[in-house]
Amino acid sequence: MVRKDLRNVAIIAHVDHGKTTLVDEMLKQCGEYHENQAVTERVMDSGDLERERGITILAKNTSVQYGGVKINIVDTPGHADFGGEVERILKMVNGVILLVDAAEGPMPQTRFVLGKAMEMGHRVIVVVNKIDRPDARIHEVIDEVLELLIELDATDDQLDSPMLFCSGRAGTASVSPDEPGTNLKPLFDTILEYIPCPEGEPEEPLQLLVSSIDYNDYVGRIGIGRIERGTVRVGMEAAIVNYHDPATIKKTKIVSLYQFNGLGRNNVDSATVGDIVCFSGAADITIGDTITAPDVPEALEFVKVSEPTMEMTFSVNDSPLAGRDGKYVTSRQIRERLYKETLRDVSLRVQDGETTDSFKVSGRGEMHLSILIETMRREGYELCCSTPHVLYKTIDGVKCEPMERVYIDVPEEFQGTVIQKLSARKGDLLEMTPSGSRMKIEYSIPARCLFGYRSEFLTDTRGEGIINSVFDGYQPYKGDITLRYTGSLVASEAGEATSYGLFNSQDRGVMFIGVQTEVYEGMIVGENPKVGDIAVNVCKKKHLTAIRSSGADEALRLVPPKIFSLEQAIEFIADDELMEVTPHHLRLRKRILDTELRLKDEARRKKAN
Repeated sequence: MVRKDLRNVAIIAHVDHGKTTLVDEMLKQCGEYHENQAVTERVMDSGDLERERGITILAKNTSVQYGGVKINIVDTPGHADFGGEVERILKMVNGVILLVDAAEGPMPQTRFVLGKAMEMGHRVIVVVNKIDRPDARIHEVIDEVLELLIELDATDDQLDSPMLFCSGRAGTASVSPDEPGTNLKPLFDTILEYIPCPEGEPEEPLQLLVSSIDYNDYVGRIGIGRIERGTVRVGMEAAIVNYHDPATIKKTKIVSLYQFNGLGRNNVDSATVGDIVCFSGAADITIGDTITAPDVPEALEFVKVSEPTMEMTFSVNDSPLAGRDGKYVTSRQIRERLYKETLRDVSLRVQDGETTDSFKVSGRGEMHLSILIETMRREGYELCCSTPHVLYKTIDGVKCEPMERVYIDVPEEFQGTVIQKLSARKGDLLEMTPSGSRMKIEYSIPARCLFGYRSEFLTDTRGEGIINSVFDGYQPYKGDITLRYTGSLVASEAGEATSYGLFNSQDRGVMFIGVQTEVYEGMIVGENPKVGDIAVNVCKKKHLTAIRSSGADEALRLVPPKIFSLEQAIEFIADDELMEVTPHHLRLRKRILDTELRLKDEARRKKAN
């Protein structure tokens, strides 16, 4: 059976190339909103963090009706750290719309997601977006896209991919780069004409591959996937099989069934080949499982998602201020939350740590892990996190480490500083290409050597530089490197920070706290510009005497403290330091809080080395 009334398509692109904005306009022009309905911008970015940061973190489904055909659309993340979301979602669709910015052209993540789509043999519609940008260079971008297709060994059919020219914000599309369109009709017509119709046998035994997981407090876990074969009905008996473990078969029942309709979900009694459905009833379903007929348990192959490259240790918060903010503070609660996340996020790995109250969490990159920490923090969790470490592999008896391909676009006057800094971090310069008054630089660099560089890069380029990176495989270990050339200012006693104490401490370095901040012994209150830690007493008071009051001497001028974001804090902490995360506070501290014990431990380690 060929479903001519249905198309399944994913929108893929590099971060910030306009995927979610284009979906907004597709929904509007297909009449998914009422005439007077208040419309939220980037409606598919439903999470608070997604809206705040302006990025898509989780792939999401929607659908529109056009010309009597239902088009299921999957909006995907563009950031490299969430590549696992894109990889698994491609099994749900028959073709992809590749968005490319008319000024930036193909970027690292464009290459990654397009490569994955072409490996699966998907048809590609190329959309050059943001053609109304004043710095758009449409014709050069067309050539760059064709070069990328050739580099990725595109088939003749993929090389003949249709190319459209859009302004997602204005809601226009055209087939010519020189003639702006008036609406998105050319895009919809191209989807119907070029994206293959789903095909399959509705009368044969059921096969439904679960590509995503949702959760609802009332019905529990909800599986989301496309029906490859057969028909699914409410109340039917089914089996759960996994491609990598075909011997284990679990029985289940389809309790409820939904299909995506615009921004909502509609209850349906049955669905057939090609439909993307949500179903509940399978309590222990995971991504990659296949729902089959009980008598024919044949699993569908699931794409092997790329392995994590970075690891952090999450542990119970044991600081003197622990338990004041958080709702969930025990190791059991943190463990349950982390393992629950692995069911939804296929790129995340969680293992029990060396102690009963610590856990090793592995992910795709700093942003991947920082989003998880921020999400847990907002849910009321309180925990401590270590500095990130890359995951090494032994290949043919040789210790290898993950590499990153870094793409940098900077004004020419800053290129010397950037090259100097990256070369010092064991980066290998691959290519330099002038582009007007800017320079495009490509580097291959160990992933661990990029820790802490992004904020430094923005400072060096006065905010005008653009840096992107993508995982580039494993290479032999490049040797040890020192990434942090500064120390910490550590509080020597507990109490409340005073103006007098901070005034006497700020000459030692940059302070991280302000007046009346509660501190404890071992808490990091500032940065020492030289290597090594200095103990400071920020709680020191100026005592009153017989001839003067405690505050009458002088007006103390305090330098405003440096306030870290979560990512900056992760980049700053050293191996012997931790980040204390609570719903309302972000504190940095030493692993060993007691000053005397910490000094003894440092002496012991120096002696051992």
